[in-house]
Amino acid sequence: MNQVKLSKLVEQVQDSIMSRLDNQYYWVSAHISGVKKYENVRRCYLTLTEYENNIKSAEMKAVFWTTGYDEITKFEKLTGQQFKDGIEVVCRVMVRFNKVFGLNVEVFEISVAHTIGAIELQKKQTIERLVKEGSAIITEGVYKTKNNQLPLPAVIKNIALITAPNSDGERDFIQEITKNRHGYKFNIERYLTTIQGENAHKMILEQLKRVENGGVSRYNSQAKLERIGGFDAVAIVRGGGSDSDLKTFDDYELAKYVANFPIPVFTGIGHDRNQSIVDLMAREQKTPTKVAAIFVEHNFATENKLIDLCTKLFGLVNHKIQKAKDKLETLKPNIFKQAEREIRVEKLKLTVLRAGTFRAVDGQVKRSFIKFTDLKSGVYRTAEGIIKKSKDNLWALGKIVKLSDPQTILNRGFAIVTFNDKAVTDSTEVEGGVEIQARLKNGIIYSTVIRK
Repeated sequence: MNQVKLSKLVEQVQDSIMSRLDNQYYWVSAHISGVKKYENVRRCYLTLTEYENNIKSAEMKAVFWTTGYDEITKFEKLTGQQFKDGIEVVCRVMVRFNKVFGLNVEVFEISVAHTIGAIELQKKQTIERLVKEGSAIITEGVYKTKNNQLPLPAVIKNIALITAPNSDGERDFIQEITKNRHGYKFNIERYLTTIQGENAHKMILEQLKRVENGGVSRYNSQAKLERIGGFDAVAIVRGGGSDSDLKTFDDYELAKYVANFPIPVFTGIGHDRNQSIVDLMAREQKTPTKVAAIFVEHNFATENKLIDLCTKLFGLVNHKIQKAKDKLETLKPNIFKQAEREIRVEKLKLTVLRAGTFRAVDGQVKRSFIKFTDLKSGVYRTAEGIIKKSKDNLWALGKIVKLSDPQTILNRGFAIVTFNDKAVTDSTEVEGGVEIQARLKNGIIYSTVIRK
């Protein structure tokens, strides 16, 4: 029996493999598993596996040495996909054989384009599924859902904030909305959770379910927790992060829940370049600061509408008062003219009656005098009634005039903005940089227009 050392046999195997495959690169497609990263020494070990009809058909150990380790970081940054077990990659490898560690491949490069294509395909399939199931419709390139078509309340007061605890997103949102230049007050209920990571989509979904069943609460003067109303809007925010974290918001179940959520959802997850599927299903504002700003500006627009309506109301009241005054002035001379006309008619009747006998005249005079007296009393009563009614109307109108007095309006918290001693009713009447005056209850504030 011929014996040979194991090392000799391994050398022959090595020579055979290297003579055929040495220094040759191959692009291979495989699923990865057993990923073990060692950041401190910049090394990663893994297994490449191929399946046919869900049956393993090939497997080989692989390694990233220092020269190829940066490919993992590049892959995660550009694809938004974590390099972990279960994903499929296309990579450039070279076959290596070590007499102690055996056969493996060294990975030099990962095809980012292949992975991005697979991710985009999955994203496209998810969107198509949402459209097919009726969670969204697309009109002129815009995705419309039950949620992003919900009408906003006139005033947004109660807000559910879904974000990570002590995060930049939470801080930016709270700072922007609490320090708004109009001094508006908001009730904000925090729903804190993990906002990125492998199971983040499940946790965000759970918080949305809590929001749907909850509301804004606060402690009253008796230190008892009381509910003060449902939510007007939901804000999902995060303070930046890598592109790889965006995959959380491409989850089908989360996107579907947002698309059909009964309260308007606003997203500010910090990505200017990319749109997640959840962004498409909700109202996207890109950053937490922009979400807070849109709430403030919405309420500011409502306030302006109310001021405009108030101005129109006072204008209408003033018009009605003036018309009533004019009508009253017209009625005054008519009342006296009517009385004089009645008196002249009766006098004429008396003159005609005097041509008869003294008895007839006397009787007629008596009857006429009685009739005249009654008529005169009726005329005066009518005149007094008309005058009293006119005085009552004038008193009521005077009260309305008093309520419309500029000082009364100022006392109620309004302000009159003037420029060059003229009231400003439209922002186009002033330019940036000019000085305007705001007349308040107890004085005038001078200010300069910065923007409008």
